[in-house]
Amino acid sequence: MIFIKRLLVILILFISIVLIAAYFMPKEYSVKREITINKPADSIFKYVRSLKNQNEFSVWANMDPKMKVHYKGADGAVGSISSWESNVKEVGVGEEEITKITENRRLEFALRFKKPMEDNAVGFMSTEPISDNQTKVRWGISGVIPYPTNIMLPMLKMDQLIGNDLQKGLENLKDIME
Repeated sequence: MIFIKRLLVILILFISIVLIAAYFMPKEYSVKREITINKPADSIFKYVRSLKNQNEFSVWANMDPKMKVHYKGADGAVGSISSWESNVKEVGVGEEEITKITENRRLEFALRFKKPMEDNAVGFMSTEPISDNQTKVRWGISGVIPYPTNIMLPMLKMDQLIGNDLQKGLENLKDIME
């Protein structure tokens, strides 16, 4: 009986320490990547603002050739939505909605993941002219991992997890545009 009480006290202490640590750990993540593409900024922006075109260079869209994709609204306009369904765990089920457009400069979007887990994130793609025929393209995603699951944030290595896919997507975009 004493052993069980001690074990219970140790378990309660361990859980308390984890919950206290999670309270003080970061809850937000932000991942960004960039690449230089030898094309004018306006032509790149026109291409990336299309949700249909994004599936051509996105690593996630290319993971599942059988992925079902549906579009709502005028493609490339605020309010347009691309939704996807996949049995591939890394792709899952979700949707992307264009929330703001700064013409020829920046596209902002909301990401709503439904499976394999529910989550929301925001992202952007931006184009910055370097010269008449050279453009810096940035792609970023940020979100919040709620308490107490945020204790896992340092172990998830979001910068690598998401960043590698963003970088590969930008490299795919470069291949398409050049």
